[in-house]
Amino acid sequence: FEFNLPEALLASLVAAFDVMESASLLVDNVARLPDEQGVYQLLYGDRIVYIGKTDAEAGLRNRLSRHAWTIQHRVALDPALVTFKALRVFVFTAIDLETQLIRHYGGPSEVIWNNSGFGSNDPGRQRDTTKIKPGGFDDQFPIDLDREIILTSEPTHLPAADGLGLLRKHVPYIIRCEADERNPRRAHPDLDATIELPIGLTTSRIVIERVVSALAPGWQATMLPGRVIIYREHHHYSAGVVIVRS
Repeated sequence: FEFNLPEALLASLVAAFDVMESASLLVDNVARLPDEQGVYQLLYGDRIVYIGKTDAEAGLRNRLSRHAWTIQHRVALDPALVTFKALRVFVFTAIDLETQLIRHYGGPSEVIWNNSGFGSNDPGRQRDTTKIKPGGFDDQFPIDLDREIILTSEPTHLPAADGLGLLRKHVPYIIRCEADERNPRRAHPDLDATIELPIGLTTSRIVIERVVSALAPGWQATMLPGRVIIYREHHHYSAGVVIVRS
């Protein structure tokens, strides 16, 4: 007798998801989840747009909290329309449930936020010129640099690198800058330039313009659909828009 555990587990999960009501991807809802391993769905409206799994080290609560932050500050995206379903699964170490669930629900062409950059870390400099997936998360909902934020800082005059570090804490997208050639862990020395940080109600665009304008000539800030990059360059990116040049 051979028991097909992956097939049986997949069928059970699909049945459980089918009868489960989704909840809004809000901090209060996510906080009720156990921080344990499991699988989950994200829905936009009535459509399943993302399927993920997580182990016990980066549990359901942690992962979905990160997603709840990611969907903020996006053009044309109403976070209230993003909902989730989550199931704790006690044992699935040897089973690729994520791939099986994606395949069951129609593959990447149907579950459109998978394999589109959603939920991933910074892809790195080598991916800045890569074309984004049509219809994927970043393509549908690029970052919104004009969303209002509130900055507080003492002192108000500080190095440009520190100003960008403060901005990163207030926005849910990547802001990457050119590093020091001799020490890649440090910001480029030009970012030691002092800026006057706009305090109170402001936007990412205003802060980035303030930073780059204070740098030596030759710097460029570019908005890609899912991140901002700031480098010494004069370059056109097929998927990017120049924010400001020094």
